Amino acid sequence: MSRAGAEDELAQPLDVAPAEAMDAPSAHPALHVVSRSGLALAAMGAIAFSGKAIIVKLGYRYGTDAITLLALRMLVAFPFFLAMGAWAARRSAPLSAADRGRILLLGFLGYYLASFLDFAGLAYITATLERLILYLTPTLVALVGWLAFGRRISRRQAVALLVSYVGVALAFGHDLQVGGANIALGSLLVFGSALAYALYLVGSGELVARVGAVRLTAYASSVASVLCLLQFVLLRPMEALALPWQVYALSLVNGTLCTVLPVLAVMMAVARIGSALAAQVGMIGPVSTIILSLFLLGEPMGPWQVAGTVLVMAGVFVVSQQKTVPR
Repeated sequence: MSRAGAEDELAQPLDVAPAEAMDAPSAHPALHVVSRSGLALAAMGAIAFSGKAIIVKLGYRYGTDAITLLALRMLVAFPFFLAMGAWAARRSAPLSAADRGRILLLGFLGYYLASFLDFAGLAYITATLERLILYLTPTLVALVGWLAFGRRISRRQAVALLVSYVGVALAFGHDLQVGGANIALGSLLVFGSALAYALYLVGSGELVARVGAVRLTAYASSVASVLCLLQFVLLRPMEALALPWQVYALSLVNGTLCTVLPVLAVMMAVARIGSALAAQVGMIGPVSTIILSLFLLGEPMGPWQVAGTVLVMAGVFVVSQQKTVPR
């Protein structure tokens, strides 16, 4: 799903029914083939989503900024989102005025604001720390549900939340040692991105059931695309587009392989193996970010960062599996 954002980064339930038969062992060989393809699609989507941070960090090396990179990314992805929205709406009822207003708000919050804060934060922190902070989104959804709607959190979830944030603290400490004073600012910006996307997920629940997740994602991402382009036009001169060709090549990859492709891959994966298993496979994302940042960016990797990654993944896994207890 697009974060188009922040994207970038955790799939919401789609308006396609999971194939329960594929989640259980079966003697039919065709079902095994489909199940394996679903796992491969989920893994591909997670890895492609993770590549976004790498692309942005590479783009910064050519002297550009978050506003420009974000506008170029959304310019590439915008036509695909429009096509997705048209496809999803071909047999759907027209949207009410109230639903259109909610989509505008969710597009601003979940995809524009989350994406901008994410890109801005990446100017200061490593791709690995960014991915770990964004991976806290399920924990933030649980906390928002507790604070706003009185949904109790089980003791096991509370421990998992604590473990996740200890993991981020370890990774943050590693970056603080090697990166300098702006690490705190970058981490705060990316945490704001994760919070914005968590609020989007909380606020989209009823609308997803009524509009459909594919349609909602396409529409909200289209809204974010327009806002990102408008932001560039208002805040940057056209001369800001006089960039090295490498920035345009990276933006093409970012808008297609790291935005549109993972959205489609995760959708197809959920249709084959269900959202729960697809989310579990998606845990490969932080690991792939570590590997890519190590080899493509040359970012330092220490034992505290590895330990932090393990703790965050373990905590988020438990939070994602546990359901909140109603009060």
